[in-house]
Amino acid sequence: MTRRFLIPLLVAAVALPMGAQRPERQGATPPPGAAAPGTAPAPAGPPPKVEEKTSTTSHSIQIGGQTVKYTATAGTLALKKEDGTPTASMFYVAYTRDGVADLARRPLTFAFNGGPGSSSVWLQMGALGPKRVAMDPEGKPLPPPYRLVDNEYSILDLTDLVFIDPVSTGYSRAVPENTANTFHGFTGDLQSVGEFIRQYTSRHERWTSPKFLAGESYGTTRAAALSGYLQQSLGMNLNGIVLVSSVLNFETISFDPGNDLPYALFLPTYTATAWYHKKLAKDLQAAGLEKAVAEARRYAGGAYTLALFKGDSIAPEERAAAVKNLARLTGLPPQFIDESNLRVPMQRFAKELLRDQRRTVGRYDSRLQETDLDAAGERPDYDPSYASVQGPTAAFNQYVRSDLKFDSDLPYEILTGRVRPWSFREFENRYLNVAETLRQAMTQNPALRVYVACGYYDLATPFFAAEYTVDHMLLDPALRTHISLGYYEAGHMLYTNLKSLEAAKSNIAHFYTSALP
Repeated sequence: MTRRFLIPLLVAAVALPMGAQRPERQGATPPPGAAAPGTAPAPAGPPPKVEEKTSTTSHSIQIGGQTVKYTATAGTLALKKEDGTPTASMFYVAYTRDGVADLARRPLTFAFNGGPGSSSVWLQMGALGPKRVAMDPEGKPLPPPYRLVDNEYSILDLTDLVFIDPVSTGYSRAVPENTANTFHGFTGDLQSVGEFIRQYTSRHERWTSPKFLAGESYGTTRAAALSGYLQQSLGMNLNGIVLVSSVLNFETISFDPGNDLPYALFLPTYTATAWYHKKLAKDLQAAGLEKAVAEARRYAGGAYTLALFKGDSIAPEERAAAVKNLARLTGLPPQFIDESNLRVPMQRFAKELLRDQRRTVGRYDSRLQETDLDAAGERPDYDPSYASVQGPTAAFNQYVRSDLKFDSDLPYEILTGRVRPWSFREFENRYLNVAETLRQAMTQNPALRVYVACGYYDLATPFFAAEYTVDHMLLDPALRTHISLGYYEAGHMLYTNLKSLEAAKSNIAHFYTSALP
């Protein structure tokens, strides 16, 4: 695969509500198990008991024309201090292929989504696991009730899979629960997921297996951070990381006063969205998606960035030229662009593009559109691309009981607000950026490979921002080919589109082959 491997796909996808959020200025995040400032201490007396519970079932599936027999294990794993005091119970689902004679040759992949506040249900039931939610080929939901089908594009033929639900998501909970905010931040989350990986690897004797991470959205942030944390804290070197809808540098997506970077990095996605909705000028519309996006890339990385850099000192004629070019590349009215000072945030773009039709476009998949109560408003009332997947993913509640035989009366937190506020205290007065962590991990472990999957219609984590981040990692030239990017005509949750899912399976299979010894 080349670094910019283009995949021509033709049908629509809905997108994942896991877009990374703006960092919130909160108190410092203590290590898991420590008391957070302002948190009531646990009642005096003996420490609470945490009973680990697992359910094991046997299954088989057809993948690529071959029968894959596998064991599914749904269970909880207790995180504890060294004195045995429990701090959390973490839920997971593991799929391991049967009949493997040498586990040292069988890859093991730990997968998770983002949010923060998301369980791993999206990657498990949409892309990588042996079951997926039935949707129409374009990724739109079928009428309820929802059902599951075998996922013939699962990567279980390539690797064993462990899907992790971070604390307060899924069935995972802090112990005692009033200490949960110790896990609700960059460091607490990183340490707890890292500790889960250590314990699972030790208990199942997988230290010598090739190891991979797969993350989506904020899960890509977590995965990049784990590449350094596992390497430095545990001596666990990874073979590969799959990043789906990536955000490693929050400066690239944060529309803050004084930060002009996102306006340039979102522009090619604005162009792709306008092309899809037939809002571009006739010549650019006729040129096709890839040529339109290429023109937007050139302008965003050149004259537009220079215009933004000049700020109020920009000459009137240069400002007028910028207004004309931006109108051409976004489909927005020139007056709106001028009144926006050449800077259109994502939410305003989503509201303005189809305002004349009384429609708004989705954040997680900008091809989806819906109506708002007020067509004259500043931003959309809701994201239609989240609404399209919110119901179908609830099918996991049936699957975990009927197929996996795991019973719990806790609500399964698919996407929860329990983790709010999320602490980025370690990044006070600066943006979270784990690209440097990934660079160090790749430098110290030159065998590490990274695959970045990008959706053209993703307005949460745009593809040009991923390119910018990779291009600014300052990797040694010998390592630059160790990162590859794949492109899909889809949104944030690119795999709900059946053709995108098929293409992603092919690309990931190629990636695993290249990353293995």
